[in-house]
Amino acid sequence: MAVMASEYIDDFAAFIQASPSSYHAAAEVARRLEAAGFERIDEGDAWPSPASGGPQRGVLVRDGAVVAWVAPADADADTPFRILGAHTDSPGFKLKPKPTTGTAGWLQAGVEVYGGPLLNSWLDRELELAGRIVTSDGTEHLVRSGALLRIPQLAIHLDRGVNNEGLVLDKQRNTQPVWGVGESHAADLLAEVVRESGVAASDIAGYDLVTVDTQPPHVFGRDGSLFASPRLDNLSSVFAGLHALLTAAGDGAEPASGHISVLAAFDHEELGSESRSGANGPILHDVLTRISRSYGSDDEAQQRRYAASWCVSADAGHAVHPNYAEKHDPANRPIAGGGPLLKINANQRYATDAHGAALWARLCAAADVPYQEFVSNNDVPCGTTIGPLTATRLGIRTVDVGVPLLSMHSARELCHVSDPVSLAGAVGAFFAGA
Repeated sequence: MAVMASEYIDDFAAFIQASPSSYHAAAEVARRLEAAGFERIDEGDAWPSPASGGPQRGVLVRDGAVVAWVAPADADADTPFRILGAHTDSPGFKLKPKPTTGTAGWLQAGVEVYGGPLLNSWLDRELELAGRIVTSDGTEHLVRSGALLRIPQLAIHLDRGVNNEGLVLDKQRNTQPVWGVGESHAADLLAEVVRESGVAASDIAGYDLVTVDTQPPHVFGRDGSLFASPRLDNLSSVFAGLHALLTAAGDGAEPASGHISVLAAFDHEELGSESRSGANGPILHDVLTRISRSYGSDDEAQQRRYAASWCVSADAGHAVHPNYAEKHDPANRPIAGGGPLLKINANQRYATDAHGAALWARLCAAADVPYQEFVSNNDVPCGTTIGPLTATRLGIRTVDVGVPLLSMHSARELCHVSDPVSLAGAVGAFFAGA
């Protein structure tokens, strides 16, 4: 099924708008899948077998992570998995305890750096707080404040050397947002966050709230070829997996035979993935094991499944930056609009090997989309992804791919409009069994 670029980007933009935090993203994935007939699974319930009415289209949310799957009617104890792995979190700032602070007549928010954001990109933007709060009775609520905060930059009149000497930000002193004027003892930031939610600030017992740029996604540039948005890293991959899974199970169609298609969107990748909802935690293993057991698999069958399974680890990568071309490999020069990246690293920061490269070439050919290799300049070490973690934890062969970006880890990232669409096409071919 061909992916219409304009419709895809419009829907992707709507998904981003609905997903300001990892918790919102997981909930939005689940909401869309449930609307398409997927069954929401509670981890605390018994997991029935498909033969007794158990789910062949299921979705499970754990905190800011979501795992969903669709199985063909002929799935059995040996049917392997095809997994699209991604992550729901992005770098930024997280609200600290005792968040209402201030000085010099300004109300400020106490925030902590989350992951590795480009700090300067967060300056002079209208920001909101989004995430979850938990009330004293243990109930979880998703909340977002709307435009509330701003991290103001120091005027050039007070920092005359900034354009020549460079901007240096102290992570504690220079990144605390303002949200009003007054005395901190007479204000309550949390009350502002939950004002529209119907929850009393006095009833909040815990919270996980992050900053988000409120400027909506936007298509612009020559021929509308560019797309700027918050959280392209890595909602571009989450949405590609969601779109492909919905396509695989859509309109009453029977999913491709021979494998179970799985979307696994983890939280906390920007922190190293070590959490109950991260790729280095137990969530994917837990879900795959319970799916396998529902089909009667024992440990031996599970290992056979894994031996025949694949994981496509999809995370954003780098296009060559025109103003910093020397930072990139001189021979491998991925460009915006050139198709999704096949990410390769000799030191296993990415999990791609020769078999993975061959799979990705086959998938892109089946989807009729281009792709391009990415490898780092030897003097500029690359980051890593969930790919090596998944391969190490489960032994499933894994390939690393992703959409090429400029301004990765900025409050607002940039890509070519065709590249997310091409990624969705290749992931669709993956779930279709190509």
